[in-house]
Amino acid sequence: MGSTDDVIDLIHLADRPGTSRHSVSVRVLGRSQPGNLFGHDFLECEIVMVAESLSATFPVTLLPEDLEDWEDTLPTLESGRSAMWLASGRTPSLTFKPEGHDRMSVSAHDEPSSGVRVTVPLFALPTGWAGKQRDLLTQVHEVYPREVVETSPGAYEWHRHSNT
Repeated sequence: MGSTDDVIDLIHLADRPGTSRHSVSVRVLGRSQPGNLFGHDFLECEIVMVAESLSATFPVTLLPEDLEDWEDTLPTLESGRSAMWLASGRTPSLTFKPEGHDRMSVSAHDEPSSGVRVTVPLFALPTGWAGKQRDLLTQVHEVYPREVVETSPGAYEWHRHSNT
């Protein structure tokens, strides 16, 4: 499967319609290096933070392991506990701090590049927000399946999935 030109959300957390219109998204823009064994499964993305007159965008390249980490982070958030995602130090990180059943603050910290930290409070998350995040992750896996395996340190080969 080749890369796609469609931008899709990996994460989209937003206040319910009719409230603050605050939102935090991680948008997948496409494969980093389609067709290149080493970079094919890396995804070029952007973290987008919106609140009133603020709009901040942070570029980020996600590795397959980052998607696995996001999947592991979701149950923590759903249980009402705080969590950090993308904490490796190579990219901007996201910190999620639940504040009740439908409130959460999300901070993006671009420590490796600009040093900027932006926090967006989400005051009215819709019911089922965690399930929606799982659905978005599933969609990213379907549109951008992992197609390269590391057979030994530094050695890669194609591993195409069939849809049968």
